[in-house]
Amino acid sequence: MNPIQEYFYRIKEPERSTLLFLRKKILESDTENITETLSFGLPFFKFKKKMLCYLYYSKKHQKHYVSFYHGDRLEHPELIQEGRKKFKILLIDMEEDLPVELILRLIDDVKQYIRA
Repeated sequence: MNPIQEYFYRIKEPERSTLLFLRKKILESDTENITETLSFGLPFFKFKKKMLCYLYYSKKHQKHYVSFYHGDRLEHPELIQEGRKKFKILLIDMEEDLPVELILRLIDDVKQYIRA
């Protein structure tokens, strides 16, 4: 098992399945340009080798989240900055439907700010 797979398999169900589904959707959204790496012990998604977003868990909010690079340039009411300079996060409520379309739209927005 590679380190990225190990990261996900340390997460308990049903969160693991939800995050693996989200991971798959992100990677499939642009198979030519989006890649996945493990940075700082977290699964990072990169667009043309530049930071795009990553997945993590907020102890403060007790929820997993997607953190978007260039989030400081994104405007959406569900995004939270909380003192971060370049990132904003989108909390994932495991009790509700996963906002896949919103996440993919935000990823597309971030791509516009990445100089390739």
